[in-house]
Amino acid sequence: MQYRRLGASDLTISEISLGSWLTYGVGVETETSRACLDRAFELGVNFVDTANVYGRGAAEGFLGDALAKRERSSYVLATKLFFPMSDEDRGLSAAQVTKQIDASLRRLRTDYVDLYQCHRYDRETPLEETMHSLTEVVRQGKARYLGFSEWTPAQIRAAHEIPDVERFVSSQPQYSILSRNVEEGVIALSAETGISQIVWSPLAQGVLSGKYRPGDALPEDSRAASDAMGWAMNRFLRDEVLEAVQRLRPIATGLGITMSQLALAWVLREPNVASAIVGASRPEQVEENVAASGIELDAATLAAIDEAVAGVVED
Repeated sequence: MQYRRLGASDLTISEISLGSWLTYGVGVETETSRACLDRAFELGVNFVDTANVYGRGAAEGFLGDALAKRERSSYVLATKLFFPMSDEDRGLSAAQVTKQIDASLRRLRTDYVDLYQCHRYDRETPLEETMHSLTEVVRQGKARYLGFSEWTPAQIRAAHEIPDVERFVSSQPQYSILSRNVEEGVIALSAETGISQIVWSPLAQGVLSGKYRPGDALPEDSRAASDAMGWAMNRFLRDEVLEAVQRLRPIATGLGITMSQLALAWVLREPNVASAIVGASRPEQVEENVAASGIELDAATLAAIDEAVAGVVED
């Protein structure tokens, strides 16, 4: 495993990290979830990402139990807030920041998180209120650093210009061979302002693994066939997308790597990306994904990838 510095923080995180959206505490049974987490740590993963809304606290609760016996300084833990936790509880107001950080810490069974992230931008709360309340969370020792997910360049810039508040060190965008809309604005601005990317869905919800073929039925044991997890990937399951993904297969084969490893290496080619979050439902998936760390793709390979998916990329 190789490691990268997270923005302007003093956190060093693994190039491959473990996420819990739709999986732990939700779509994957507890024993298997623990096996995935244990294997990830054995292979050098040190960064675990979750959110309060994942399973309405279930993912945080699972991690609180699973991590309870591990030395707290041995891993980097991140969670988020914004999405509804009840009919009344949502957003990034000062009251919600105070309430949700305490609730997350209780479920996670820890005194602090290393990274506290705004899951989306809150248009109903003044940005100054959000930033000052998040700053208080850091200064109280409940979080070490701050991040955000899916903010626009204008929103990032506005937060950076507020005086006397803690600065963001991370951005969590969707980014993959098939989804590249953060390249022009978000990544460039982040590099300028001391922010790194922690990428979610680098495998396009598993589509870039190549397991889904145009015209074929969905594999019964796959995420796409799961009621709890399949809804999130419908836009990638179009025949034209699946056909383009299959054109990546000979590229990966020629390099002696899997298609998943090719997709992860492509994301990690970007210097501003600190880590790619993977969501594994079996320990074997963890092993395959972790092996992508350190793979370098040359210019000819990158050009071949672009040619293969031309016409289906979201940018």
